[in-house]
Amino acid sequence: MTKHVVLVEDETNIAEAIRFLLGREGWRVQTLANGTNAAETIRATRPDLVMLDVMLPGRTGFEILADLRADADLADLPVLMLTARGQARDREMAMQAGVNRFMAKPFSNAEMLSAVHELTSGQPS
Repeated sequence: MTKHVVLVEDETNIAEAIRFLLGREGWRVQTLANGTNAAETIRATRPDLVMLDVMLPGRTGFEILADLRADADLADLPVLMLTARGQARDREMAMQAGVNRFMAKPFSNAEMLSAVHELTSGQPS
């Protein structure tokens, strides 16, 4: 069965690179370029994984994450947060908000794929 990820990322080059890498591994990648309707889309599509940028037009990754964690049906959904701001304070805020994994940009392809496999299989890859 094909795994499905919703990627909320406003940087086109990053979104396309992730789409390509995950697509090669058999993932169906649904991309959103802003946070405005992200929570509603995630609720409607029930993906296996959500990848969220922190700084987005419309709504931030933190606001979207709060919506997901407040929804009993989505509270356990794996969320990988991506950000250009990798300071310790941002990482702490993400962990307190309930993110499963936090990754600072730029990240390597191998690092991203490893995180995706770990989050969706429950096993380190």
